[in-house]
Amino acid sequence: MDEVSLNSEPVGDDDADEFEIEGDWTMTEYVGQNGIIEGENPLPPAVGMEFESYEDVYYFYNCYAKEQGFGVRVSNTWYRKSKERYRGKLSCSSAGFKKKSEANRPRPETRTGCPAMIKFRLIDSKRWRIIEVELEHNHLISPKSGKFYKSHKHLGLGTKRTLQLDGNEEVQKIRLFRTVVIDAEDDGTVDVDEREFGNDVDYCNQLKLKEGDAQAFLKYFCCSQLMDPNFFYVVDLNEKGCLRNLFWTDARARVAYGYFGDVVTIDTTCLTKKYEVPLVSFVGVNHHGQSVLLGCGLLAGETTESYTWLFRAWLTAMLGRPPQAIITDQCTTLQTAVADVFPRASHCLCLSNIMQKVPEKLGGLFEYEAIKAALSRAVYYSLRSEEFEAAWEDMMQRHGLREHKWLQALYEDRKRWVPVYLKEIFLAGMFPTQPSDVVSSFFDGDLDKQTHLREFLDKYDQALQTKHQLEALADIDSRNASYMLKSRSYFELQLSKLYTNDILRMFEREVEGMYSCFSTRQLNGDGPILTYIVKEQVEVEGNRRETRDFEVVYNAPEMEILCVCGLFNFKGYLCRHALSLLNQNGMEEIPPQYILSRWRKDITRSYVVDHSSNGIDANSPVHRYDHLYKCVVQVVEEGRKSQDRYKFAVQALDEILNKLHLVEDQPV
Repeated sequence: MDEVSLNSEPVGDDDADEFEIEGDWTMTEYVGQNGIIEGENPLPPAVGMEFESYEDVYYFYNCYAKEQGFGVRVSNTWYRKSKERYRGKLSCSSAGFKKKSEANRPRPETRTGCPAMIKFRLIDSKRWRIIEVELEHNHLISPKSGKFYKSHKHLGLGTKRTLQLDGNEEVQKIRLFRTVVIDAEDDGTVDVDEREFGNDVDYCNQLKLKEGDAQAFLKYFCCSQLMDPNFFYVVDLNEKGCLRNLFWTDARARVAYGYFGDVVTIDTTCLTKKYEVPLVSFVGVNHHGQSVLLGCGLLAGETTESYTWLFRAWLTAMLGRPPQAIITDQCTTLQTAVADVFPRASHCLCLSNIMQKVPEKLGGLFEYEAIKAALSRAVYYSLRSEEFEAAWEDMMQRHGLREHKWLQALYEDRKRWVPVYLKEIFLAGMFPTQPSDVVSSFFDGDLDKQTHLREFLDKYDQALQTKHQLEALADIDSRNASYMLKSRSYFELQLSKLYTNDILRMFEREVEGMYSCFSTRQLNGDGPILTYIVKEQVEVEGNRRETRDFEVVYNAPEMEILCVCGLFNFKGYLCRHALSLLNQNGMEEIPPQYILSRWRKDITRSYVVDHSSNGIDANSPVHRYDHLYKCVVQVVEEGRKSQDRYKFAVQALDEILNKLHLVEDQPV
């Protein structure tokens, strides 16, 4: 062990009274002597992960290191003058270089100056958060060598065992952070605080599990991982080691996110309405306009901490790629968590959920029907923000609503839910813009308030299979060349060759709507950019029709067109007003920038995790090893399916190996 030095110089953080301990030492004194169960494929460290203690960070990183095949050293620890630790740095055991020795036979240098490390710090004197991560090593690592490192000395193999039951609740003692991991005590029992089953249980800090629920989930997760190596789940524990939050997703969802992850709805209906299953689901929309599940979670309560944990878990599963837009219910804690985890995403509030609350929030008011109609007109029929502001002000003044708390909160959030403010955000048809637009839950018909957890699990796979079959049938339907067009429009003919039938049917309504547009006239022009007014007979409340003016800006040289109605961003295809103007200007095809790949039927979408070489550094032996290993796993998966495939795979691998022996490495 190298000499430990005390650095009295300021560290440069936000704490004035502090010092740093520097040195190379392990933390075996913090690891208990009992056997420890390790998770399979531990989650790699990521910025934002939080832990209950300094020791938990070390334990997590050390388990990850053993799985990957490298050792761990505590290279720096920062202390305040009160001797309280507030920051730390864990490094690969090959970090740095040893000091030169004067001995006659100095030990050979085993370090390589490896940069792999994590930095973490104390947050609000409660939890430890990872603030910096470097995963790359500058030397070869192998899982087989993990047992030779000093830091792994006290990591026993342990034994997996079923959860112990006590009373009506199931309690789990779990320590790791990806798969369910249980401390193996000497007597095989679980350490439980008796108050957990009394009236003092804080149910916002612990999932309410009935007898058999935990086993059902554990069995489901284990079976899912056996069938799907890329199945992903994470557990969150409270301070007593009891299950608080849970997240899971499968390989299909993770791949689908790459195609349809631009807009995501986070559905918290089951949680906010106190269902037996406190489900939160991440939902996108596929190339047929069908809902596609991108992940699920169970939360003990509607707290900012739980939402933040869930969103970070989901983002980690999606390889850290946030969506462009997120749609949620209106909820302060939810909005805070979204802003924290997805700071660059456009956060919209579900309009249909807000309008569904109108009877509850405003039903007791005098002149309720008139207020409801005024609110609907302001929200759905305003084309410009100043129109909405004027209509809202008129409603407030006419009906004396200035002191209404719910309406005040809605107005403060207006730029997140009123369509007129959201025209520049692409929403892929997932945001309702008309009273007739319906938004349904992914699990409609499979989940209600009384559905129990185990019953939901039984229905979960069946619901997914039904959705997958509907998508497959829609794919077949879209490839059928016998689709009957409703008009002779060039635009419809063009998209019939490219788009799926479901999206084409929606687009047809805009083609038909071209015939209700008339009197297209140029308003003004500034160089190549021209502004037109397109008139349309539109249906408003009570089946009444009125003529409205729609402003359309057209740039002919760039083939760009923009309508004040904003339909292209709301739905993903051009509106009738833009089509009318293109038609009037002699355009027979929709410009290519308005043909979206997410709706196309001629793109093959494989819901298999892609192990392509994108992002692989061929100069890195670690990258080469990791990529080749994943490629071979694919061969194994295909080769095991039949005897013929097995024989072919073995023969092909032998041929590859023989050819590799003939390759002469080029000098570097």
